[in-house]
Amino acid sequence: MKTWRFRKAAAFLTALPLYVFTIAFVAGPLVLMVAISFLSRGESWGYVLEPTLRNYKGIFEPAYTAAFAQSIKLALVSTVASVLVGYPFGYFMARLSPEWRSRCMVLLIIPFWTSSLMRLYGWMTIFRANGVLDSALMAIGVIKEPLKLLYSFPAVAVGMVYTLVPFMIYSVFSSAEKLDWSLVEAARDLGASPAQAFLTVILPLTMPGLYSGIVLTFIPSMGLYFIADLLGGSKIALVGNIIQEQMMRVHNMPLAAAFSVVLMGLTSLCLLAYRKLAKTGELEGLIQ
Repeated sequence: MKTWRFRKAAAFLTALPLYVFTIAFVAGPLVLMVAISFLSRGESWGYVLEPTLRNYKGIFEPAYTAAFAQSIKLALVSTVASVLVGYPFGYFMARLSPEWRSRCMVLLIIPFWTSSLMRLYGWMTIFRANGVLDSALMAIGVIKEPLKLLYSFPAVAVGMVYTLVPFMIYSVFSSAEKLDWSLVEAARDLGASPAQAFLTVILPLTMPGLYSGIVLTFIPSMGLYFIADLLGGSKIALVGNIIQEQMMRVHNMPLAAAFSVVLMGLTSLCLLAYRKLAKTGELEGLIQ
């Protein structure tokens, strides 16, 4: 009995730092953010202890609802583009030899060694009027005038895809690497075409990685406001831009907290949908 109590106490003490860290740096700030969202704005900075729902009512102003719609639209576009680029890349990378597979992984990791701001400045050089892209297209006669893609929605979408597509690639790669290729060969032996084998065997077995990649792409794309700042200028405003503006320029902390709570709720819904889809996929696999 004493030995069991000692082991239980030792296990608790071992996990205590993790509990303290989670409460102090994860749960605590989230609870504080929710509480601030229901308080009133201070005269110059901060907040006062006057409960109100004015902050959540303010979210439904046309300018703010347009920012939410813009954020969701950009998240959907960047996620779909990441799937179209990342899924084939991750799938074929899993089919490579171990040597070439390692080389591809290194090439994907190298950009992360450079500041993301510096990489986005590179895209600004490419997209600006009479920049690299315009000069190349005009040189080969595709266009006659500069496209002026900088500070536009397509430029922001490209920046999002460029930043987030590695997460899609690695998620798909992790599922495709564990794929039992004998099942694909069996499907081909039974008369399935390459397209049928992909749709009936490969795609269902790699869906967990695809789901993970979608979550890792969709959720961050709604909050990466610095990409919209650099590549979209003042024309593209996301929810993250509004939160940053309310905190740093307007000094309306309660309204920024309300936006953060709503954004956190949207991301939580995405995670719940991911868990439901993952469980459904597991059940279908067991039934089959």
